[in-house]
Amino acid sequence: MKKFTTLLLTLLLALGCVSGCGKGSPLDPKNPVTLTMWHNYGGDMQESMDYLIDQFNSTVGKEKGIVINVTAISSGSELNKSLTMIANDDPGAPDMPDIFTGYPKIGILFQEKEMLVNLEDYFSEKELDEYVEAFLEEGRFDDGGLYVFPIAKSTEILYLNQTLFDRFAAETGVSVDLLATFEGLAELSEKYYAWTDAQTPDIPNDGKQFYAADSWFNVAEVGMVQLGTSLFTNTWQLNLSSDTYKQIFNTIYTPSVEGGFAIYDGYSSDLSKTGDLVCSTGSSAGILFYGDTITYTDGTVENVTYNIYPYPVFEGGAKTALQRGGGLMVTKSDEKKEYAACEFIKWLTSSEQNMKFIEKTGYLPVTKQAFEQDMAAHMETLEDARIKKMLTAVLSMYEEYTFFTAPNYSNLDADSAAYETGFKALLTGERSKFLAGSSVSAEAALNELRK
Repeated sequence: MKKFTTLLLTLLLALGCVSGCGKGSPLDPKNPVTLTMWHNYGGDMQESMDYLIDQFNSTVGKEKGIVINVTAISSGSELNKSLTMIANDDPGAPDMPDIFTGYPKIGILFQEKEMLVNLEDYFSEKELDEYVEAFLEEGRFDDGGLYVFPIAKSTEILYLNQTLFDRFAAETGVSVDLLATFEGLAELSEKYYAWTDAQTPDIPNDGKQFYAADSWFNVAEVGMVQLGTSLFTNTWQLNLSSDTYKQIFNTIYTPSVEGGFAIYDGYSSDLSKTGDLVCSTGSSAGILFYGDTITYTDGTVENVTYNIYPYPVFEGGAKTALQRGGGLMVTKSDEKKEYAACEFIKWLTSSEQNMKFIEKTGYLPVTKQAFEQDMAAHMETLEDARIKKMLTAVLSMYEEYTFFTAPNYSNLDADSAAYETGFKALLTGERSKFLAGSSVSAEAALNELRK
């Protein structure tokens, strides 16, 4: 009996260790750890972040022994400048914070020098499963580790001046259904240009443009994925030689040359404010740049209504949209600080806190619960109708679309900028030739772009 009791006690102790003797918390509420944090959030997002950090410090942080101390708030460019100095060990570089915000491109600099925490070391599989996988994916680097944790995301959507469109549709009979595809946008733009041009028969070629993209690089990148391939080769060269890219280029070429698409150096919301554009694709975070009036060049002001539609798809393609956004990174230090930083991130990015953080912005939450349960109820209390419309469109995209992440390679920004510049210059030149009566050719222009 004594042997049995001893064996039973041993088994119970073993079972206890199986369920609770793993790596425990290194925190001590009596000796709290203070973490420094840098972020680039301004305006309403700064106000929300300040509120949430105060709330954390006075509740969960106090209970667990964690104090978050924000030591730098600056623009993204200034923050990146300081972080780059640290990564390069430049003379005069500031001390590295324990937690900081940024995009994956800055994270790569630190990860290559083994200065970042792989956040999967502090998150269980069950915890990570609570987040939208595509949003996590952007923060994973080549070694498979998770180094940038999502806090606020954006996707691309279609902004429509419904007032101008309805006026156009009433006289021409066009359907709003054509907005679902890029080919439909091309058709609408040609009809709109012709319709507006005809209103001043004594002035040739003064039709108005219908559509613009904030990023033609994104249109190409997303379009290639929609059509089942990629804009990039295995060696990170732009894949412009395929028939798939040719479909994308040809769809954009004719309306751009003939005047229906705007090739513009700036954000499309600028053209929308003056009534020089009916619709555009751009970041969901840009929703606050769209108001309820437009001011024509003669000073006339008109009240208008904007509506939001899902991102268009190239014909034959799958419903796919780009997602992107900054995130939180944790500096390698010691177990206590790393653990504490991840406890703060878990709290901050949970649905309740995350919805508070982004409620006054055009950004998106990052958890499945927010999309599948909390967002619909949250929208009922929103005061800004613009954000409500945007979230409604994005919710429909969450249900029907696949979100994908741009690749994290070091030259992505340079390659996208070079493409954008070259693409716009080419189509602007083709438009000038067209207006001058010279012959233009999509095939010749495509060959020029491929050089």
